[in-house]
Amino acid sequence: MKNTETTPIVRVVTSSLFAENAYLLSLAKEGDCIVVDPGLDVERIVEQLQAARLSPVAILNTHGHGDHIAGNELLKQTWPEAPLLIGAGDAWKLTDPEGNLSAGFGLPMVSPPADQTVSEGDVLDFAGLRWTVLETPGHSGGHVAFVAKELSPMIVLGGDVLFAGSVGRSDFPDGDHQTLLDSIRTKLFSLPDDTVVLPGHGPPTTIGHERRTNPFLT
Repeated sequence: MKNTETTPIVRVVTSSLFAENAYLLSLAKEGDCIVVDPGLDVERIVEQLQAARLSPVAILNTHGHGDHIAGNELLKQTWPEAPLLIGAGDAWKLTDPEGNLSAGFGLPMVSPPADQTVSEGDVLDFAGLRWTVLETPGHSGGHVAFVAKELSPMIVLGGDVLFAGSVGRSDFPDGDHQTLLDSIRTKLFSLPDDTVVLPGHGPPTTIGHERRTNPFLT
């Protein structure tokens, strides 16, 4: 049964470098929350959390690229009880600057290792929100998306797969353009039209809008 009365509060911290979106989601103005893809401006994330009196109960990474994992270390130091989760196929990148691409940009970094890896169909309950894991490779070999199927409309934490009017890059070592498009068409486009996509870069969009108008997919 869908929860039509509960709408999570979504806060966004966009890093100045790479314009990556980190998301803080909670059901209340204060209390438990989840942090998704904490990026390079992690001090701003911590400031927002502390100012809002929010306590992360989980850190979710959609994939292992440096701009999405740069804040993991400080968050784990500040809230060590919050588990760090990432797709099983990308977990190795957390501790490998070459694999997470940060070395190639002259900013070599590592993250603490994952406390838990996730795979297709896993269901996660954190901060009163339930997320179903979808494996969505193409931008990254182990990329995953997290879908709140019990909300109306649904919410997708989509990482770097589907953007407003665009799609993620697929020219990285374990990327593949056709696999990326297949992930979008088979996993994301199977969701209802009003599903809200919170992407890793750029503004939110909806599944229906992208299905109708995205030039890479129409």
